[in-house]
Amino acid sequence: MYMLRRLRWLFHLLLILVLAAVVAFLMLRSRYRDVIQELAQTQVKNTTSDLTNDAIARQIADGVIQYDRIVYFEKDLDGKITALKTNMTEVNRLKTDILNIINSEILALDTSDIGVPLGSFFLPELLSGKGPVIPVHILSIRNSDASFSSAFSQAGINQTLHKLTMLVSVDVSVLVLGEAFSFTITSEVVVAETVIVGDVPNTFLQTGGKYEPETEN
Repeated sequence: MYMLRRLRWLFHLLLILVLAAVVAFLMLRSRYRDVIQELAQTQVKNTTSDLTNDAIARQIADGVIQYDRIVYFEKDLDGKITALKTNMTEVNRLKTDILNIINSEILALDTSDIGVPLGSFFLPELLSGKGPVIPVHILSIRNSDASFSSAFSQAGINQTLHKLTMLVSVDVSVLVLGEAFSFTITSEVVVAETVIVGDVPNTFLQTGGKYEPETEN
């Protein structure tokens, strides 16, 4: 009889704890829903930006990305640069390779990489980044794309810096506290650059595809 009463007491206690946990979860989701989603979005964006930079840095270190493979010069008989040409076949190949790497690494992220610590929104001044982690799960990547832009800027007397930048855009769906929401992540990374000695050519050509150079004198 004593054991039966004790088991009933333990069962009631467990039931109360479960109900309290459910109520606390619902209150947490209701009251801090927007804050938690904003923090989760920031976590995912920062992590994805780091992944993009790391992926491109590895490509550069491995010699996959090289300026003279992407852009080459046309010169006149005096050796003066008359035009810059972009190899769009190489640009499109780089775009595909880098997006494949980024997509696979984003989907491989786990809670330890992108979870939201409780201290980040309860006491952010003192406990930012600390405490138990609210799980954040990446459900899917709905779309990803990348575009390249070109810019010129002065780098000294009779010198011009030519820079190629890659803008990566990824649409992701994440799950936080039982709710799914989607947003777009954008990252801008310099993929190649060089210093041109002499006048900047008036012509910038591409060997196919769509490419929108931006010129700054």
